[in-house]
Amino acid sequence: MGFNLVLTVIPARSTKAASTSEVSSSRSGGRVGLPRWLWPSFAAPGLGWLVLLFLVPIYAVLAVAMSSRLDPIFATPVPEWNPVQWDPGALADAWSPQLGTVLVRTFIYVGLAGSLSLLIGYPVAYYVARHGGKLKALLLVLIIAPFWISYLMRMLSWVNLLQPSGYVNRILMAVGILQEPRGWLDGEPLTVVLGLVYGYIPFLILPLFASLDRIDRSLLEAARDLGANPARAFAHVTLPLSKQGILAGSVIILLPMFGDYYTPDLLSGATRTTMFGNQIYFFLNSGTGGNKGAAMVVILSAIVSLLMFYYLYTVARAAKEAR
Repeated sequence: MGFNLVLTVIPARSTKAASTSEVSSSRSGGRVGLPRWLWPSFAAPGLGWLVLLFLVPIYAVLAVAMSSRLDPIFATPVPEWNPVQWDPGALADAWSPQLGTVLVRTFIYVGLAGSLSLLIGYPVAYYVARHGGKLKALLLVLIIAPFWISYLMRMLSWVNLLQPSGYVNRILMAVGILQEPRGWLDGEPLTVVLGLVYGYIPFLILPLFASLDRIDRSLLEAARDLGANPARAFAHVTLPLSKQGILAGSVIILLPMFGDYYTPDLLSGATRTTMFGNQIYFFLNSGTGGNKGAAMVVILSAIVSLLMFYYLYTVARAAKEAR
C-alpha cells in the first residue's frame, strides 16, 4: 500500500513541474524553442517603412526650413543637414501678415467644411447602420464608390458642372432660384467649401458607420424602457457612444483639408480664396522661395500635430474610462 502511495504522488509532482515549464516557455516566446525577438521582428518592415517614408522626409523638410543658404548657380535652397547649424529664426522670417490672413481663411474654410460634412455624413451613417437592413452592403458600396475615381478627376467634373453653361446653373435657373448664370468658379468661397465637403465626406461616413454599428441596441431599449423618447435616447445614448467615431472621422478629413491646395486651385483660382496649401505650393515652386515653403510646411505640421495629439488624448482617456 505504501508503494502505491509513492507512485501516485510522484506523477502529481511531475505534472505540476511540467505545467510550470509550459507556463515559463509560453511567457518567454509562446512556444518552446522560439526566441523572444521573433514576434517583435514582424514589426520591422512597418518600422522601416515609417522611418524611410516619414521620418527621413520630415528631417529633409526641417533641413531646408532651418537653412537660409541658396545655391549660387541654380538659386535653389541648400539643406543644412547638421542640426547644430539650424537657424530657428528662419521660421519667424517666413511669417508675414499676409500669411496670417491666409491661415485664418484656411481655418474658416476647414471649419465650415468639417461642420457641414458632419451634418450631412452623420445622418447618412446613422441610416445605413440602423435602417440599412438588407441594403446595407449596397449602401456601403455606393459610399465607397467615389474612391474608385481619382480625386482630381472628380474635381474636374465639378468644373464642368459649375461653368456658366453647366448643369448647376441650368437647374437653379429652371426652378427659379437664379435669374442668370452665376460665376461659381470666379473666386466663390462657397464653391471651395462645398468642394472640400464633396471630396472628403466619404472618409467621415465610414468611421461614423463603424462606430454606430457597434452600439449595442439593448442600451437603446433600456433607455426607452426607462421612459426616454427616441430623441432623448439618441442624445443620451447614441450620440455619446458615437463620440469616438465622430472624432476619428473628423481627424481623418480635417488633417488633409488643411494641406489641400488643388481644390481651391481648380474650383476658384482666385487669390481671395487661396488656402495655406496654395501658399506652400507657390513658394516651393518659385525657385528661391523653397526655404520659406519648407518653413510653412513645418508651421502647418505643428498646427496639425496639435489636433492629432488632442485626438490621441481623448482616445486614451476614453479607454481609461472604459476600464
